[in-house]
Amino acid sequence: MKIRIENKKRKWLEGPYFIDYDGNESVVCLLNGQEIPTQVDLKNKKIVVLLPDIAQNESVELEIKQSAMQDAQVKLLNNPEKGVVDIMIGNEHFSTYHYGSHVVRPYLNPLITVQGKSVLRPPAPEGNPENLDHVHHRGVWVAHGDINGVDNWSEVEGCHGWTVHQSFVEIVSGSVFGRLHAISFWMDNSKTKKICEEERIITVYNMPASARIIDHVTILKATEGELVFKDTKESGLLSVRVMPSMQANQYGAFENSIGGINEDECWGKRAQWCDYYGPVDGVTVGVSVFDYPTNLRYPTWWHIRNYGLFSANFFGLSDFTGDKKISGTYILPACQEMKLFYRIYVHEGDTRQGNVPTRYLNLLYPPAASKE
Repeated sequence: MKIRIENKKRKWLEGPYFIDYDGNESVVCLLNGQEIPTQVDLKNKKIVVLLPDIAQNESVELEIKQSAMQDAQVKLLNNPEKGVVDIMIGNEHFSTYHYGSHVVRPYLNPLITVQGKSVLRPPAPEGNPENLDHVHHRGVWVAHGDINGVDNWSEVEGCHGWTVHQSFVEIVSGSVFGRLHAISFWMDNSKTKKICEEERIITVYNMPASARIIDHVTILKATEGELVFKDTKESGLLSVRVMPSMQANQYGAFENSIGGINEDECWGKRAQWCDYYGPVDGVTVGVSVFDYPTNLRYPTWWHIRNYGLFSANFFGLSDFTGDKKISGTYILPACQEMKLFYRIYVHEGDTRQGNVPTRYLNLLYPPAASKE
């Protein structure tokens, strides 16, 4: 089978590209006679390739052939005793998913880019001996400050809710992507009352250190009855805390998709993406979160601060607007679910050097494919 990919509107930057596929055989894609990283995603009925750069108004032809599986380049290594899944790209440690019983809420930390630099603040150990502010900002995490009256945002002793890991549906390694699919229960502060179920699906792609890509899906299921997400700024169904030197009140800055700069122009504003960047040991690196049109209340509002917090929050409207008559409270009916997709992009350089606007448009509007 041959696939023609026409790229008409803007440059395509190397990244994951998805081709519909109904088969169940392992295949490889050839571009100009050369194999490119290819992986079949049977669960989603896709062939996933790492498609190299394509200039605007150019087209390429892919030949798809049956083949043995390519060697895994993204490896996920589960250590149940420690409660972690280490994520390797090639021979390099990229990230770790922390889910052990001592963890209040599962999270990713670090996210490592060029020269071994992480864009995330290291999490405080239990007891917080470093006296870090906002100890609950543990890297990349999912939380909400008032769900059915439970605070599943903070870590105030004896008062906070929990997200308790239950099991993994799958942990997959591969040539193009690695994926973990975790099931957790949101619980009250005593860990005895279940509030809802969470599925978290994290897909990491075999990208170079200068342009790492994670697709992050969260599904919240109202298994125990309706869920009331109260209006509060203390929320982020995707949240990030950046390295201290990257903070906008230190040596970094952030920008949103409408050109706003830093907290006075981005906090409480709606935007399709935000990008936070700054120096880590003298190397400028950044991390973006991309909202997606299928998400609730797209484009989202942002709870993003000069001190390094970075959250997609579509609930805190009374705070964001300054009008207590406007409420962002949302009720998810019993037996229904909320599904949210975000792309996390970890890059070298600032917003422009990292090509953040083009990366976002590549996600929304990839080149068209047709069979020949």
